[in-house]
Amino acid sequence: MRLPLILSDLKEGKIILTERTIAAISTPQGTGGLSVIRISGSNAVEIADKIFRGASLKKAETHTVHYGHIVNINGDIIDEVLATVMLAPRTFTREDTVEISCHGGSVTTHAVLNAVTEAGAYMAQPGEFTKRAFMNGRIDLSQAEAVIDIINARNELSRRNAVSQLGGSLSKEIKSVRDELVHLSAQMQVIIDYPDEDLEDVTTEDIENICRICAEKTEKLIRSADNGKIIKEGIRTAIVGKPNVGKSSILNYLAQDERAIVTDIAGTTRDVIEESVTINGIPLILSDTAGIHDTEDTVEKIGVEKSRRYIDSADLVIVVLDSSDALDSEDMSILDETKDKKRIILFNKTDKTAESVLNGFKAVEDEAIAVSAVTGEGMEELAGAIERLCRLGDIQSENGAVITNMRHKSALINANEALVRAADALAAGMPADIVSIDIASAMDALGEITGETVSESVVNDIFHNFCVGK
Repeated sequence: MRLPLILSDLKEGKIILTERTIAAISTPQGTGGLSVIRISGSNAVEIADKIFRGASLKKAETHTVHYGHIVNINGDIIDEVLATVMLAPRTFTREDTVEISCHGGSVTTHAVLNAVTEAGAYMAQPGEFTKRAFMNGRIDLSQAEAVIDIINARNELSRRNAVSQLGGSLSKEIKSVRDELVHLSAQMQVIIDYPDEDLEDVTTEDIENICRICAEKTEKLIRSADNGKIIKEGIRTAIVGKPNVGKSSILNYLAQDERAIVTDIAGTTRDVIEESVTINGIPLILSDTAGIHDTEDTVEKIGVEKSRRYIDSADLVIVVLDSSDALDSEDMSILDETKDKKRIILFNKTDKTAESVLNGFKAVEDEAIAVSAVTGEGMEELAGAIERLCRLGDIQSENGAVITNMRHKSALINANEALVRAADALAAGMPADIVSIDIASAMDALGEITGETVSESVVNDIFHNFCVGK
């Protein structure tokens, strides 16, 4: 049975039901081997059949591929194509869908798209295909947001987490807590409606316990947001030290590219150079900072101040020391500045000396490593230290949902606070009808994540950030 189209268009703040069929290019713009034009809606097959020369698409079985040509309004052949017919509801949007695979290239692709729109399709808005999948109940809102996270994934951890969320890992955990609160709310309503009847299926103590258990579950998800930030954005890592200790050489080695200028002249780096890298699956945003030292040079002073700001905002600090020379007051000052940060200390230039102050330092620092940016010595040990300090092993082994979206985190905080208020109020002897307000607020906050209670403006804002064609 075909599902009805219930897509909402924003028009003067109201939901408008529409039967329009949409189309867009779903592959990246530019030259390539193939391009795909996606058509979705109740007239998708009819529109595609108008411009397709080959087997009749209107008679095609669902999920079949057909060879033929696309022609324009005058009947001229535009391109040799493959047309894939997929009938509702077993499609991404739960609508009839046709995908036309043509040769890549801007001219050909747009000519095929023009033919599709001339045949009656409307140009899709950003994210409109995924929005239809959400509105037609194929995915919830958190799964829809996972689609854009997959597209924008910058590392393997981010991709895997987004795929897990698209598969419903977050949805299941949110639904589990919300369903428990919905059931609790229904039981409480009986108590509120019939206070003089002996109908209590749930005691005040039961209600308080359930609220606290649900609060603990939301708190666990909130705590996962720290890991989520690492997964989505990477570990912001500042490489710091005095001039000429090899900070830029460390950056270049990790990036496997000559990103920073390296000379024997102290103070070559006067500004911050950033590079995103992945080391053993660990996503890092490396910042090579200016050497921290006392200077009268105006430009160097600005660079030193920026270095200190990067230390403050970094998730991880890599302090680089010169193992071929004794530590001096500038080294000690940098070590003091970074003592409260999550840090790794690298004794660089081990290729230049047989002696090293590393062994004496190991007594007071767990993460002190001898390295050489020239030979690569110690770099594997560095990757292991990063993984230990940032608990990357825990993140990769976790099977539960990890919060990577600030909207989700904010909604969970609101739900958690409402549940704690409800539990505390019950413990203080407040009546059930007052407590039910906070429980309802918690349910609404959780519903914002999956889309059950989210406002139309939020939905439109989310899909506005998608690319056209997705």
